[in-house]
Amino acid sequence: MTKIIASLIAGLFATAAFAQAPTASATTAAVSAPVAVKAEAKDSKAAVKAEVKDTKVVAKTDAKAEKAAGKTEAKADKADVKADAKAAKTEVKTEAKVEKTKETKEHKKAEEGKAKPAAEAGKVASKEAVVTK
Repeated sequence: MTKIIASLIAGLFATAAFAQAPTASATTAAVSAPVAVKAEAKDSKAAVKAEVKDTKVVAKTDAKAEKAAGKTEAKADKADVKADAKAAKTEVKTEAKVEKTKETKEHKKAEEGKAKPAAEAGKVASKEAVVTK
């Protein structure tokens, strides 16, 4: 039995020595090259994905900025239109007031012109009445 155990132990040591990885051989380089290429491809894919993500974020940010600028422009245009309309309305009101004032002055002058002859006519009539007495 000791001979059997000794042969089994020797067999284990012999297989363990051969089972170790071979040192720098041509097959190892050939096997590790595709693994390195795969790892590099994964890294490049990850880099491309990150770049695409960054590009999308930048595009969204730019779109939001453009949209905000467009809204701001629209508000400014709207305010300009309101200001122009208000200025035009004020100008029309001012012109109407000026016209009304001119008409009022002309009307007063016309009334004064009519009233003077009547007043003078009254004075003339009173002078005639004094003279006839």
